[in-house]
Amino acid sequence: MEGRRPPPLTSGGTPDGSRTLDLETIEAERQRIRQTYLRPADARPPTSARGVHHLALLSSDVERTVRFYQDVLGFPLTDIFENRDYRGSNHFFFDIGNGNLLAFFDFPDLDLGPYHEVLGGLHHLAISMPPERWQAARARLDDEGVEYQEESGTSIYFRDPDGARIELIADPLGEMYGTRVG
Repeated sequence: MEGRRPPPLTSGGTPDGSRTLDLETIEAERQRIRQTYLRPADARPPTSARGVHHLALLSSDVERTVRFYQDVLGFPLTDIFENRDYRGSNHFFFDIGNGNLLAFFDFPDLDLGPYHEVLGGLHHLAISMPPERWQAARARLDDEGVEYQEESGTSIYFRDPDGARIELIADPLGEMYGTRVG
């Protein structure tokens, strides 16, 4: 997949074979939405947002989470304090670059259960890194024995200690498969 879009689907069947997708209709709808809503970059209004303040995930073990995100992935811990909405719970933050923060909560004495990907829930979090830092993070993940779910020359998917799927990607911000998306 290096620098290229993934190949188009050649079959309309779902992986489990339970139904068939009408790929032509799906593509026609994608093109309709593109034609209706996608404006050329120079014609787009400015965004009303300043950026991502933070994305919050759950942690079942604060110290384990800090060691993984700070020591293995290289994202510095920036603060930790009591969660204002749940006494005794920690709210802690990591710098993921460009002024963006990745936050976590723990909930002592509350069984969070195992992480599950669900429709409408978090699929994965993709974090862009310069290629040399991506290589260094990959080496640290290898040293820790972290298993990859998917990998290419510029992207790796893996699970954090609580099961959330994380992607580290060496593509620049605003680029996907060599195409400008932002």
